[in-house]
Amino acid sequence: MAKNTRWASLIFRLFTIFVVKLHLGIAIPSFSRDPLAQQRLDRVEKLPGQNFIVSFEHYSGYVRVNEESGRALFYWFFEAAEDPASKPIVLWLNGGLPALLVFHLLCLVTMKSLGPGCSSIAYGEAEEIGPFHIKPDAKTLYLNPYSWNQVANILFIDSPVGVGFSYSNASSDLLSNGDKRTAKDNLEFLLKWFERFPQYKGREFYIAGESYAGHYVPQLSQAIVRHNSATKETSINLKGYVVGNALTDDHNDHLGVFQFMWSAGLISDQTYKLLNLLCDFQSFVHTSNSCDKILDIASEELGNIDPYSIYTPPCHANDSQSNQLLKRMHMVGRISQKYDPCTEKHSTVYFNQPEVQRALHVDPDHAPSKWDTCSDLVYSTWKDSPTTVLDIYHELIHSSLRIWVFSGDTDAVIPITSTRYSIDALKLPTVCPWRAWYDDGEVGGWTQEYEGLTFVSVRGAGHEVPLHKPKQALTLIKSFLSGLPMPNLNLVSDS
Repeated sequence: MAKNTRWASLIFRLFTIFVVKLHLGIAIPSFSRDPLAQQRLDRVEKLPGQNFIVSFEHYSGYVRVNEESGRALFYWFFEAAEDPASKPIVLWLNGGLPALLVFHLLCLVTMKSLGPGCSSIAYGEAEEIGPFHIKPDAKTLYLNPYSWNQVANILFIDSPVGVGFSYSNASSDLLSNGDKRTAKDNLEFLLKWFERFPQYKGREFYIAGESYAGHYVPQLSQAIVRHNSATKETSINLKGYVVGNALTDDHNDHLGVFQFMWSAGLISDQTYKLLNLLCDFQSFVHTSNSCDKILDIASEELGNIDPYSIYTPPCHANDSQSNQLLKRMHMVGRISQKYDPCTEKHSTVYFNQPEVQRALHVDPDHAPSKWDTCSDLVYSTWKDSPTTVLDIYHELIHSSLRIWVFSGDTDAVIPITSTRYSIDALKLPTVCPWRAWYDDGEVGGWTQEYEGLTFVSVRGAGHEVPLHKPKQALTLIKSFLSGLPMPNLNLVSDS
């Protein structure tokens, strides 16, 4: 009798919680052990602030990557706008930035958070290649005319746990992230995601990313290639990867930053000479007093610029000047094509709205108390980060993957000089020499094809190429997916 009473009491409490949550509008997460049923539960109906109809389906939710600790990665998947059954899948990963270097040189209040730990939802989806972008009111969405789901099905992951909406039941997991576990968890995510979306099994699969994803992307590609080899089956039909303004090799990345800042006229001749003399590669791990002093001087000389895009204005989100700027940039009723430096601020407001989180199936029991674009905790407790991934490039070039590297040429954080030094270190034979590529008759940048790798620069783009030059970025991904060279003057882009 007492046992039945306890069961009745438990059922009553659970029912009460259900009713209260329903009354308050709190999301009640739906889970199914059947992958196909879970796919249906993950379907997103309509988002707050979405005043338009879309022709494609999209899904969001969690994939458990470790049962013991309950690590779960949050994803958002968009089917291609037209004929998704014929299109490849592109996984987009954001990373973070080489924090030590930037903290010393570019100490600006308006900078994005640094190091590993930035959300692919915040950057990749909401301000770069995703279909839904956020207006300056931070409440209304607009359809990105240059979304990459015009040419592919796009998958975004908040990785690792502790980033965005991804979580773990074990708090120790948040303090023990690193490159190795991130690659392992991302591989496990993909294997389980394809079980949930079996209609995409065997589909051509590509990985793309930027910044610290210069580690994530080749490391995950390596994990997939090795997994397929070990299991003797193509569990994931990986065809290639592409990275932009990517952290690749510490020595070359640091060397290139100094040269770029000097050649762009951001620092003096004397400071450039002293940086190279006093701040060699090793000093970035444990900087000397003399290096610290010259770094401080370099920071002063740089002034209040956006180091991620040196020729565009930084965001002054709290300034009245900013409000006037946004009024000029955005006309009533439609979005302007001009660059908005405050996109990150809009995301922070939008994704903290409870109704947005409900629409995206965020589990309220695991939702962050405050959603942010990047996690300082993840960055500050990062466990392992190799000084170079060039060895992975050497391995994967021999796996016949399509490998492209691109660089916006107005980024001072991981500049084009750094990328070119790293590519040069691979010592690959040139197949097609350096030339300009064109977009609608205008030079979009420059490109060179090597044996096993293609390099593309994007003229006038900053660190986030699809944010600064969205049309040219769409041209780039079209060429990459088709396996064709960047268009020349006689092949005018139709994008």
